[in-house]
Amino acid sequence: MELWGLICWVFLLFLTLAVIGFLMYCGYIHYQHMKYDHVPGPPRDSFFFGHSSRILKMMKKDQLIYDLYLDWFETYGPVIRVNALHIVTILTVSPESVKEFLMSPKYKKDWYYDRLFSLFGVRFMGKGLLTNRDNDHWHKQRRIMDPAFSRTYLIGLMGPFNEKAEELMEALAEKADGDCHVGMHNMLSRVTLNVISKVAFGMEMNALEDDQTPFPRAISLVMRAMVEMRNPFLRYSWEKQAFIRDAKESIKLLRKTGRECIERRKREIQDEVDIPVDILTQILKGAALEGDCDMEELLDHFVTFFIAGQETTANQLSFVIMELARNPAILEKVQAEVDEVIGAKRDIEYEDLGKLRYLSQVLKESLRLYPPGPGTTRALEEETIIEGVRIPPNVTLMFNTYIMGRMEQFFPDPLVFNPDRFQPDAPKPYYSYFPFSLGPRSCIGQVFAQMEAKVVLAKLLQRFQFELVEGQSFRILDTGTLRPMDGVICRLTPRTNSGRAKKAD
Repeated sequence: MELWGLICWVFLLFLTLAVIGFLMYCGYIHYQHMKYDHVPGPPRDSFFFGHSSRILKMMKKDQLIYDLYLDWFETYGPVIRVNALHIVTILTVSPESVKEFLMSPKYKKDWYYDRLFSLFGVRFMGKGLLTNRDNDHWHKQRRIMDPAFSRTYLIGLMGPFNEKAEELMEALAEKADGDCHVGMHNMLSRVTLNVISKVAFGMEMNALEDDQTPFPRAISLVMRAMVEMRNPFLRYSWEKQAFIRDAKESIKLLRKTGRECIERRKREIQDEVDIPVDILTQILKGAALEGDCDMEELLDHFVTFFIAGQETTANQLSFVIMELARNPAILEKVQAEVDEVIGAKRDIEYEDLGKLRYLSQVLKESLRLYPPGPGTTRALEEETIIEGVRIPPNVTLMFNTYIMGRMEQFFPDPLVFNPDRFQPDAPKPYYSYFPFSLGPRSCIGQVFAQMEAKVVLAKLLQRFQFELVEGQSFRILDTGTLRPMDGVICRLTPRTNSGRAKKAD
């Protein structure tokens, strides 16, 4: 009886503590509501979950939550709040706020980036350039990386860019019979994987030839995991356990490959053998000069560059092809420019890229409508005023170029694909267009990515006509970056009667 009484007493104690804890948490949620409810926004779906239940339902249906936010902005104005449990996020489409918070080095990235340090207990991006919230440490890292992305160095990459793009053209030529259905996103993902592997790390991935290479699937899995992590209950979902295991194994695969690559390169540098002057070599040399050769941080950089250098460029190229196929007049105009500048040349030169001005406009317009990296966040540590709304401190501010790029007040007829928006004499978007972010934390690889995109697209436009297979939805899938949901399935035919061929004659 005494034992039974003790068990009952312990149970009642735990129950009492649980009730007290629950009531305290309810009080804290109520406090957060009182603190931020003056900020405009839609009614919460529930006291506890705020708007998160609606967001999670959209995620399960693969619907894009940024379209929901766009509707909210049009209803409630340029500053809105989003509630999820006790967490409040402030979203704004104020160009002045974009200028203030992204251009200034004093504002740090918010706590969300800490969640990418590891995924499901496995170190992921760690303290890489994307996720490092310590501005001083980040600045040191950026200084080490900068030489690997200088103009002089990037010019030297035209050879590998041409080589890998040519391999893609050869693979597409085998399918260009006018009947074969070609998943362009899949093919482009494989060529961008080949490019970043070769150019950055001196590895030959041969992803176009080897359909069994695990890396495209591994990257897709970890990107999807970044989206799924928005669900705070994901770890406790029985049906998601297999997905979590696969994502963890994918991260381990990426870091294991990176470790082998780095250790091999270190031995080559030590033995003074002939090594490629690639991004990895530059990073290792810079880290040695700074006395900062921590292997885990080097692996953080490997994973960050490997994923960012492959996924985002493949997505952008896929969206460009999708829109060109939907807009024959634009396709004809950009092909005419390629014929004029490139002709029948096999190797595209750096000087040619600057002459492809209309192609540059096409790329910029695709990034307006379909930015692979749609937004960024900053931590607000002091009270501020945005568009007349008082924002209390210690909250996350979210800025989204996808949303701003689709608003009539910033871009007339925003859903129309119109590269002329970016012609040289057109008015420049005022802090409403930032597909590579802005300011000191802008993407270090943006010039690299656009050079690669131009080479691949110029060759594709030079060689092939393409049309979309019927029945595609043109929906956008959020997998951590934005990609075409249906994969941009096309039929290709050679441009045997093009102006390019006539010019060659």
